[in-house]
Amino acid sequence: MDKQQSPEYAKMSQASQATAISLGLVRGKMYRGAVNRCVNLLAHYPEGCSANCAYCGLAKKRPGTYHDKSFIHVPWPVFPMGQIINAINNAPSYVKRTCISMITNGKCRRATLKMTRQLKDETALPISILIAPTILHEEDLAEMKECGADKIGVAIDLATPELFDKYRGKGVSGPHKWEKYWEIMEMALDIFGHPNVGAHLMVGMGETEEQMVSIMNRLWQMGVVNHLFSFFAEENSRLADRPQPPWPAYLRIQLARYIIEEKLCSNQDMSFDQAGHIIDFGLASDLLTNIISYGKAFMTGGCLDADGQVACNRPFGNCLPDVKQWNYPYPPNKEERDLIRQNIFNIE
Repeated sequence: MDKQQSPEYAKMSQASQATAISLGLVRGKMYRGAVNRCVNLLAHYPEGCSANCAYCGLAKKRPGTYHDKSFIHVPWPVFPMGQIINAINNAPSYVKRTCISMITNGKCRRATLKMTRQLKDETALPISILIAPTILHEEDLAEMKECGADKIGVAIDLATPELFDKYRGKGVSGPHKWEKYWEIMEMALDIFGHPNVGAHLMVGMGETEEQMVSIMNRLWQMGVVNHLFSFFAEENSRLADRPQPPWPAYLRIQLARYIIEEKLCSNQDMSFDQAGHIIDFGLASDLLTNIISYGKAFMTGGCLDADGQVACNRPFGNCLPDVKQWNYPYPPNKEERDLIRQNIFNIE
């Protein structure tokens, strides 16, 4: 029986190997000198998560024990919270935030609160929580803020209610409901305020570019910040054989997100073809060219540090290290920007 469980223990979440390297817990080097600026923790229980999301490495029906299940193609070591806190307090200066990721497990609510309080009391980094809306109520969100969290993330992931139900709800015998996620996100906005609530969205699940841009615009109008991901298949998951979305399509959606959140125009100013591809971003060509050349639109979006820079930069969290990346954890260099310009308008 696995006795290592939260709140006394936690796994490393998201770019876990990068986190462990950044904290000196494991040895290794990162491509192009990338660094992980956020310590991403994941609640851990021997019985794991009760959800069964089709694309998730932690899904209940994915083969293997929860202790041994990987996520984002890397091992997930378990550490005592005391060791994690010591590592945070001795971390390099570029580490700017901690994030606790919940799982859908009835014990996770209380444990997350205790872990948040411990991190607040014993470290100096700001704390985000990627919440599990299915097991939460409004009073839980208020208590998270009281315990020390300053930002909340909600992994909506899918662009439409139909896709959400197919891959997270009834379609996979899962407990999640689209309406519950939006309800909890609105409650989080009331408690934490803009820009302290973020939504994860994942490109490549069968949505059109037009549908993804529409939900991004809806979130921004609400006051929710958009954290974009690309689908990246997990071995032995239900969708293990599904390919990543076409790179040019992901680039276009990244660019549309940037344009919306910079208040340059909305989805209604953009044009789409019959298949839902973006064919006009609603901006003058010279301005669009400058934005693409700047490169920031194609960097990872996530919770910010105290200086307004992205702390949760998830190095190589949804692609392998390469000049062509689905999320750049650093400003793209000239070679990378040239490649983006050459490919972004290719419709596959």
